[in-house]
Amino acid sequence: MSTGGEMAWGRCFDYAINHNAAAIAMHKYNHPYTHHFTEDIMRVKIDKFLTWGQKVSFVWASPDCTSHSNAKGSKPIERGLRILPMGVWKQCKLILKATGKVPEVIMMENVKEIQKWGPLDKNNKPIKAKEGEYYNKFIRLMKAFGYEFECRVLVAADYGAHTTRERWYGQFRSDGRPIVWPEQTHSKYGTNGMKPWESISQDIDFTDLGNSIFTRKRPLKDKTLSRIAAGIKKFVIDDPNRFILPDKLAAPFLIQYHSETVKGEVRGQSLKEPIQTIDTSNRYALVTCFLSKFYKTGTGQSVNDPIHTITTSPGHFALVSAFLIKYYSGDIGQSLNEPIHTIVTKDRFGLVLVVIDGVTYQIIDIWFRMLKPEELKLGQGFPKDYVIEFKMPNGRYYPKTMQVEKIGNSVVPLMAEKLCYTACPYLKVGERTPNMRIDDSQAQLRFA
Repeated sequence: MSTGGEMAWGRCFDYAINHNAAAIAMHKYNHPYTHHFTEDIMRVKIDKFLTWGQKVSFVWASPDCTSHSNAKGSKPIERGLRILPMGVWKQCKLILKATGKVPEVIMMENVKEIQKWGPLDKNNKPIKAKEGEYYNKFIRLMKAFGYEFECRVLVAADYGAHTTRERWYGQFRSDGRPIVWPEQTHSKYGTNGMKPWESISQDIDFTDLGNSIFTRKRPLKDKTLSRIAAGIKKFVIDDPNRFILPDKLAAPFLIQYHSETVKGEVRGQSLKEPIQTIDTSNRYALVTCFLSKFYKTGTGQSVNDPIHTITTSPGHFALVSAFLIKYYSGDIGQSLNEPIHTIVTKDRFGLVLVVIDGVTYQIIDIWFRMLKPEELKLGQGFPKDYVIEFKMPNGRYYPKTMQVEKIGNSVVPLMAEKLCYTACPYLKVGERTPNMRIDDSQAQLRFA
């Protein structure tokens, strides 16, 4: 959220605390003027850096949410992580003791399920009858410091972000000023004078569409192929408002690597929508259907012929049809154990046709790749200059898995910007200074 604060006020935060050394490393690279603590929030002694009478204007706290989130599923909950919001109360006590005053404004962010925070049973599962018991106790303890409190559950896309990430935000205020919230500017369909939600398509690198699913050295797993097939049916064949790349005559969409919860559910989305919640592992893939005008005379090729590139051949339209029969058409009765080529040789497939503006096209190939960390970064709302790949002190580059993890753990910068500025516009001192990029790959250093 520090980037959002800089976007709001043009100044960096004085202190940043996180128990994760890798998270601190990325934060330190992008916010070098902040004093960093690689510490547990329950143990850090921030009061040692404060003096009596000193004013702490603003604190942002995002305690670990994994043991409150519905995404945890049926897994046992870690009791230690559940109490981390109490670290905010503990730091308030330390700041009060060191300065004589509590922080003027505290902004908290978490999953909306934090409001159900309560006791666990002997199997580390929430006790339904006691939901919200600890949450309400925490709010009472904070109010005992003299805070006024309000909270809201906000969707980032409603404020112009490229993601529909939904989070609980709580404001504690002790300086007598009113609690203020940012005005909603967007809605899903752009009704009531609002702008429509922003599209994730603006963050996708369409110069790289991946490779054909039919020529991969390591075939995709059946679950992935099933999701691709369901996505093609929903977002390409059946959607009259499908997303099209005219210059490539291609129809891309996203699929998700999350378990389906309802039979027939399609885990994916159109590129005309904001991306859904980005979590700590890369669960999004770009799927692209290449199209060609359909002529009744046909332009097919034998599956026994060599595979050509998409630009020099009719593509793989026979394989596409067989693929959709195998992985989507439940009434066809094909076995998932049969390879696609086997189904093709049975001559039981039909052409997969798509009608666009009255013109009939056939799907001739399907390409696939995972989204890149840089795309996820932009989808989460970080500025282009925010650095997620850099050389660490050990000489190695920050791993891509950790890049994705830190993006998934982050606060949407646009939400932080709007919340920080709306709450404390008087803290603004200028505009955010973009990170300077230094290219040392050549004999002469280059700066950007």
